[in-house]
Amino acid sequence: MAEPGEQLPEEVLALIFRHLPLQGRANAARVCKAWAAAATCSAVWHDTNISCECELEGMLPPHLSACLDHIHNLRLEFEPSREPSRRAATELLTALAGRTPGLRGLCLECRGEKPLFDSGRDVLDSLHALCGAAGALRHLDLRGLPFTLDDALVLQVALGCRELRSLFLDNGTLVGSVGPGSVLELLEACPRLRALGLHLASLSRTALEVLAAPDRSPFEFLALRCACPEDARAPPLPNDAWAALSRRHPGLAVELELEPALPEESVTRVLQPAVPVAALRLSLSGDTVGPVRFAAHHYAATLRALEVRATSSAELDTALEELAARCAELREVHCFCVVRASVLHSFRAHCPHLRSYTLKLTREPHPWRPTLVA
Repeated sequence: MAEPGEQLPEEVLALIFRHLPLQGRANAARVCKAWAAAATCSAVWHDTNISCECELEGMLPPHLSACLDHIHNLRLEFEPSREPSRRAATELLTALAGRTPGLRGLCLECRGEKPLFDSGRDVLDSLHALCGAAGALRHLDLRGLPFTLDDALVLQVALGCRELRSLFLDNGTLVGSVGPGSVLELLEACPRLRALGLHLASLSRTALEVLAAPDRSPFEFLALRCACPEDARAPPLPNDAWAALSRRHPGLAVELELEPALPEESVTRVLQPAVPVAALRLSLSGDTVGPVRFAAHHYAATLRALEVRATSSAELDTALEELAARCAELREVHCFCVVRASVLHSFRAHCPHLRSYTLKLTREPHPWRPTLVA
């Protein structure tokens, strides 16, 4: 512990300052020369979270603007319905495009409601510019953007971010505008890509075959969201293509999210026996019992997490008990409807690795909190 009047070492100050918001870093830099040196060193800025909702105009004083060059991983939050927050986000993305060739990771998150009929053109234009200049970018996560992502953005990423390792485009939009052709170009341009998140309509059999090629780098994670009309109309991905992909990448984990827009006949096309499903999220408007039973029979070796949003029924309880008995490697199960006591008992008895569960025996006020397993 430092004595009165004794200065903490710069590396200790840097460890402290890295947890401060932008305004806190700016204030620290004004205290003295030693604090200014610590607040502007690369260790403080390597991993940075910025909230444009809290830190609006003037959030990056001129004497800290050079620190943008030190940012390797950025998580940027903004509120699209608030003009100052939105403008701060677009200005920061534009500044990064011109000044930060070393950016390695970018995650964008929107808070609050998106204005009606808002295409997000200003934000997406800034993102286009950034992807065109960030040649060292490894990780891009756009799941938190409420805007429709399109082929032009994917092609820009393919052109400017050839070192990419992970890309997540499976956001909550109700319109799917990323076609299979642009995804193929992305896979060809980014041979070291190992994690990918898409809407189902963006994936094709040819893409699965490209990923299964003998010279392909290890592919570890695929997230598929089935939530828009284009997903419901997407052609089926055959079981033999999934089997070949699983043989080529035995450690591959697939996350499937099936939303109410997916009709029952489309669900049966999506759920193929050879898909190595590690996480299954079911929020269907039709039959849920069938998919749960299918998972019990075909995903027992790979399933680690299950989430079900459905109406309570004896048939669903029986299907859940069957799944619990077969899927011994489950880590999480969350069922957002009341279940009978034997369902809870089955998961506790047959799933020794269970870490958390949401299995309510009586109706409770929302939000339902999961139970952590000691």
